[in-house]
Amino acid sequence: MNRILIALAVFFFVSSLVVRAQKLIDPKATKQTATLYKNMHELAKKHTLFGHQDATDYGHGWRDEPGRSDVKSVVSSHPAVIGVDIAPLTGRSMESIQKSEVRLRKLVTDTYARGGITTISWHFSNPVSGGDFYWKDSVSLPAVKYIIPGGKNHDDYKLILQGLAGWFKTLKGANGEHIPLIFRPYHEFDGDWFWWGRAHCTPDEFKSLWQFTAGYLRDSLDVHNLIYAFSPDNRFNTVAEFTERYPGNDWVDLVGTDNYGDMGRDGKYNLEQAIKKLKIVNDFALENKKLAAMTETGLESIVNPVWYTEVLLKVLRTNKLNLAYVLVWRNDTQSPTHYYAPFPGHAAVPDFKKFYDDQYTLFESDLKNIYGK
Repeated sequence: MNRILIALAVFFFVSSLVVRAQKLIDPKATKQTATLYKNMHELAKKHTLFGHQDATDYGHGWRDEPGRSDVKSVVSSHPAVIGVDIAPLTGRSMESIQKSEVRLRKLVTDTYARGGITTISWHFSNPVSGGDFYWKDSVSLPAVKYIIPGGKNHDDYKLILQGLAGWFKTLKGANGEHIPLIFRPYHEFDGDWFWWGRAHCTPDEFKSLWQFTAGYLRDSLDVHNLIYAFSPDNRFNTVAEFTERYPGNDWVDLVGTDNYGDMGRDGKYNLEQAIKKLKIVNDFALENKKLAAMTETGLESIVNPVWYTEVLLKVLRTNKLNLAYVLVWRNDTQSPTHYYAPFPGHAAVPDFKKFYDDQYTLFESDLKNIYGK
């Protein structure tokens, strides 16, 4: 009898850990959102999903061709995770915003219908000054302190979030269910290039911005299909540095890092550092019951034709990590050099096929009922 009781105790203890690991910060999260989160936790134990920014919107030399992506043209499957940026939904004319809402909505709904996952980034134009989303000396204002609670532009920010919330709620599947999204605002905040960056707001101001954004969307605007992702750049070497602007476990579902600098940018490789930083992210996620991801990376022009297996896969697999996904940046439609995933005829295609064939990586065609539909 004692052995049975002990076994039951162990079972319920382990079960409680699993439940805790799958708990979103939104207690009213939709069924599909909670199921996606749970399934990504499970898949991360043995696999990492491959993602590509703007993959189905445009690619190297093409735009607006339904069903196409450069990745699919190479390996016959779209990426498992597709990045969409909502910059066009703020800071533009109403006519422009409405057109963008329609275009981006179709990208998201098409990906969901195929069984893929969408992650949302936001290159948010400065809401209180010129300068776009980049910081421009003598033009940009440090907007964070103005738009957080108590700031003179706080009400303006609330209106912006109301517009985004309205769009988030229009994203629905065939049965009227709200489509889950990985929402990754204010990324690379440890750098100085964006107006929300480290040099332009204090840690407390950044935390206030994050907490208000998530709390207002969730609690006031009733948006319940978001998984909130926190992702600094690679400018950390310790847990303390990684968490300097962390808003707390009650406000984040997924932690990640954007890392180009250690992965070959400008010919500079520091894979040992990349591996170390991913382990910091991974271990923090496990300890705090969050998902972990490599939220952005890549090598522009893929000038190293074996980058995918000899650099990226090596970094991902060196330690036994639980990484939900890795996302490489976009393939510009006009630039001859600004691309991060191979396209037919590129020298990196054979290596990318090996990356695709590796059992560790998952693409969209590998996903089975990830939303529990």
